Amino acid sequence: MSHLETTILERIRDVPDYPKPGVVFKDITPLLADHAAFRAVVDGLAAGFEADKVVGIEARGFIVAAPVAYREGAGFVPVRKKGKLPAAVLEESYDLEYGSATIEVHDDAFSPGDRVLIVDDVLATGGTAAATVELVRRAGAEVAGVAVLMELAFLKGRERLPGVEIRSLVIV
Repeated sequence: MSHLETTILERIRDVPDYPKPGVVFKDITPLLADHAAFRAVVDGLAAGFEADKVVGIEARGFIVAAPVAYREGAGFVPVRKKGKLPAAVLEESYDLEYGSATIEVHDDAFSPGDRVLIVDDVLATGGTAAATVELVRRAGAEVAGVAVLMELAFLKGRERLPGVEIRSLVIV
């Protein structure tokens, strides 16, 4: 295990039965509070990707994606839950374990040919990431990759992203 993986795992708190019974929530706030660990995460998420824009997926993805964009000299683009953006949008719906959800991005967020890095905190079932990939492509931009702090491998989210480069700083 790398030093970065150890640093991350030591600073993520498991919260049982949140937000519902049977779920173990991965709380990243202790990691974010440690400036050296947070810097290492931002550097790790950005390493090896070249991007014109960095997408952050609501909500915890905003926290890690915005500093990645700053570090890389790229623009930051939020992908939000339906109804949260004020101008014209593109939207994409996807299935959840129980039901479905819709995410949106402003329809002018990308220029044709932009290279876009998608950043989020956790890759679980892959639904949100796959919907975000689709939004970026529909907007005429190119997906440079998906970078996540943690991947929950047992949920097989990676399988929903064929042909997309994925970097997970920690896989559990």
